[in-house]
Amino acid sequence: MSILDSAKQAVIGAVVRLTPDAPPDPLIGRHGAVGSQLSRIDGPLKVVGKARFAGEVPYDDLLYAAVLFSTIARGRITAIDTAVAEAAAGVTLVMSHRNAPRMGAPKIFGESPMAAGPSNLPVMQDDRIHWNGQPIAVVLAETQEQADHAKSLIRVSYQVEPAVTSFEAAKANSHPPKSVLGEPPEMEIGDAEAALADAAFKVDATYRTPRHNHNAIELHAATVAWDGDNLTIHDASQMVHQTAWTIADMFGISEDQVRVLSPFVGGGFGGKCMWYHQVLAAAASRLAQRPVRLVLSREGVYRAVGGRTCTEQRVALGAKADGTLAALIHTGVVAMTTHNNCPEQFSFPARHLYAADNIKLAQAVADMDMLANTFMRAPGESIGTFALESAIDELATAMDLDPVELRRRCEPDKDPTSGQEFSSRHILEAYRRGAERFGWQHRNLAPRSSRDGDWLIGHGVATATYPYYRMPGAGARITLSADGHALVQIATHEMGMGTATVQVQHAADRLGLPVHKVSFEYGDTTLPQGTIAGGSNQTASVVAAVRAASDALFDELLRLAGNASPLAGLKADELEARDEGLASVQDQARSETYASILKRAGRDELVAEAAAPPPLEQQKYSMHSYGAQFCEIRVNEVTGEARVSRFVGSFDTGRILNPKTAASQFRGGIIMGLGLALTEETMFDERSGRIMNPSLAEYHVPVHLDVPHIDVIWNDIPDPHSPLGLHGIGEIGITGVGAAVANAIHNATGKRIRELPITLDKLM
Repeated sequence: MSILDSAKQAVIGAVVRLTPDAPPDPLIGRHGAVGSQLSRIDGPLKVVGKARFAGEVPYDDLLYAAVLFSTIARGRITAIDTAVAEAAAGVTLVMSHRNAPRMGAPKIFGESPMAAGPSNLPVMQDDRIHWNGQPIAVVLAETQEQADHAKSLIRVSYQVEPAVTSFEAAKANSHPPKSVLGEPPEMEIGDAEAALADAAFKVDATYRTPRHNHNAIELHAATVAWDGDNLTIHDASQMVHQTAWTIADMFGISEDQVRVLSPFVGGGFGGKCMWYHQVLAAAASRLAQRPVRLVLSREGVYRAVGGRTCTEQRVALGAKADGTLAALIHTGVVAMTTHNNCPEQFSFPARHLYAADNIKLAQAVADMDMLANTFMRAPGESIGTFALESAIDELATAMDLDPVELRRRCEPDKDPTSGQEFSSRHILEAYRRGAERFGWQHRNLAPRSSRDGDWLIGHGVATATYPYYRMPGAGARITLSADGHALVQIATHEMGMGTATVQVQHAADRLGLPVHKVSFEYGDTTLPQGTIAGGSNQTASVVAAVRAASDALFDELLRLAGNASPLAGLKADELEARDEGLASVQDQARSETYASILKRAGRDELVAEAAAPPPLEQQKYSMHSYGAQFCEIRVNEVTGEARVSRFVGSFDTGRILNPKTAASQFRGGIIMGLGLALTEETMFDERSGRIMNPSLAEYHVPVHLDVPHIDVIWNDIPDPHSPLGLHGIGEIGITGVGAAVANAIHNATGKRIRELPITLDKLM
């Protein structure tokens, strides 16, 4: 059997259909596909290079694009000389604000339920400059090399205007955002400041986190082509429908005239959304009347695609003598722009994690002239837990109390700010199991009490948390063939996390089929609408849609079965799917296969489509994922070098659908958290507003030698109020890691570092 036999790919137009082969594990299918370690069905295609990404789609007569970026933070273009570039070999077009097609400005998150733009600024419509790195020209040529060379020949003059590029200066005029992902930016219960002043034990500290940039392995890319007024975009996207809606609105065409396809995405993490390159490629293609491929360079991603913004956070905790909290304060400010709506919601963990008599939460934004920031894996929670969980550790130190025990004493019986019941919360069990796996009982409480030669050894812990989301609006279509195969279709996204695999597993169990008789099509706006791949919502949202479609399918099958079927007289709620057909729950002798039902009805196939019901569970319960992050670190006393030597993540995230893909997601999040803690920082020159390290040579992400063995475990306790009992797991892994590392460093060295990243200069 060839490697491709384990993942068959049928291309209809450009839709990708994935079908797993019969699994090698005979238990898969016998005891249910959900919960089994089915390997990713898209994996073999990627390994052998058969998966076609956005920057690889072939077109005849294709042009290649290169983007020129501004070098000032604010002002206007006074002259742009493109004559030499236009005369260069292979160049067919240079587009700037002088000749770009007229387009409307994009709508941003929060302005419209269909909006996907990163900012509401017009795209190449005037001579205004709003940040250092703004795209100001696009060169089209017959080859990428020709386009890149011609871009260097363009000469631009500017009129520079005063710009706000200093975070300190911007903070002087900070103000509350309109909202923080639908929640109020300020919240107060009781008088937290007074309670803090009277507390027996207290901590009051400021924590700072830097800018971070997206660095997915796949560069941001779009290959586009017009056919009259119909536009096809091959994109690397986390939101195909939202991109189609936004671009249609900008170009003044109907939504059904824009088709977005994104079958494979080489990493997203919040950055593969709607940006400027898709719009610029579509605009340039319309001018040239030829297909265009625009792949941002690595530098281009830093210039034109936002990332995590910088924050300054105050966390103040006041504890009573028994270790319960009298006061919890989490306030601070983040950098943002006036043309986007993405405040980093760092206060979210403090709203839901710990019981406190008095609570004060407040977020403000400081407006700067910079690239719009955006979502980046666990936006808010990843850096909010750094501050909050570092402060919890500081309080435990002040009380001479084990930090795990302090968290146990602060465990709430209901949501501390909303008062809602928790849908499912087994965080103490995650702590118990994680501590046992890590060997926490052997930890030395006193700093600098463990060493190995020049290496100081420390152990730290922190809580991980991320909200449960299930987005409304997802629908699915199921086509059941006479040969007993099922095709599930939904415009969802596969970014390497295993979406297609777990949805095949779920659909197989739902329909009573073996996994190799279920195919999955996704990543295309011609399919039923999916949700964005963000907020760790996609799995639950798609599962709910597939359940709704399967219910509709069962109703139609029962109608088709008729009086001649063993199922005659039974109602849908009296049936279950098993053994490639339907059967009575009470009487297993009353059953019939799908093939038999369709054959008798003279049907080659049966199609059912339905939308998921609204996610009402989110209005009734406080729904979150949790985890306990345990870190062992070694710090060289001579050089200040810090090396994470061991890590255990213990998670409480509802039911786990596939242990193999779940473990990969947990580990990936932890690795990204190690980068957040120790290496990652976007160097922003506040004199010019320019990013100074726009490459992987200077922006340091963790590499193999930076990553130790990472052990991940989970409770696997279903949430009774979620479809299949699951929670999203894509973002929980990064949360708490920054604090676990910082707390371990304090235990090793006695130094409390409150500013990320924790580089060796801070440890010398």
